[in-house]
Amino acid sequence: MTRKLINFLTMLLAVLCCTAASAGDYEDGVVAYEGKDYATAFNKFKTVAVRGDAKAQANLGFMYSEGQGVAQDYPEAVRWYKLAAAQGVTGAQNNLGLMYKNGLGVIKDEAEAVRWFKLAATRGAEEAQLNLGVMYEKGQGVVQDKTEAVRWYRLAAAQGEVSAQANLAMAHALGVGAVKDYKKAYMWGKLAEAQGNIFFSLMSDIFVNGMTPQEIAEAQKMVRECEARKFKKCD
Repeated sequence: MTRKLINFLTMLLAVLCCTAASAGDYEDGVVAYEGKDYATAFNKFKTVAVRGDAKAQANLGFMYSEGQGVAQDYPEAVRWYKLAAAQGVTGAQNNLGLMYKNGLGVIKDEAEAVRWFKLAATRGAEEAQLNLGVMYEKGQGVVQDKTEAVRWYRLAAAQGEVSAQANLAMAHALGVGAVKDYKKAYMWGKLAEAQGNIFFSLMSDIFVNGMTPQEIAEAQKMVRECEARKFKKCD
């Protein structure tokens, strides 16, 4: 439902806390969380969250959502996500979007989910870009627009988001929202597979059977070049 806490803990560690004491409590919370001492982590994050620390608020929201160190409480998770999201924490904005999309702790509202995904996506959050792409692809909370879905998948894929890479492969394989191009489909499918996604192994017949040996060799070269560029300017 939501992304792992550590994903945005890492991103947020560079942000300075408001006081030296807050910084110590937050960092102690990170250490406790990584050691799976969730009760201690929860208490440390709450100490600074109530003082207005945005990243601690986001982490507290996640722990309420997952029931880590505290009883699972979706409305309380939403409350903390909102506080962090209002301060611009993209991880909280994305997770808040997921809460609205799934109706957890709030009345299900796909349009509101899109709004929160878009706030985070426009600031470069790859998970939100993926989620926004899915909303456009399925027409959830927004007019269905598969070309716009692919645009967001491309942005997320360029940051290494594996599900976006798999979705982009399918878009190119079927020519839906993107130009039909088996070489690009092969490339994105293999890149996703290298990160543990099973998409390519399931769909490889679609790509390979429609390609000549020369096209496969060219696509394999594209994979190597895209990896060397760290997924940038590949599509």
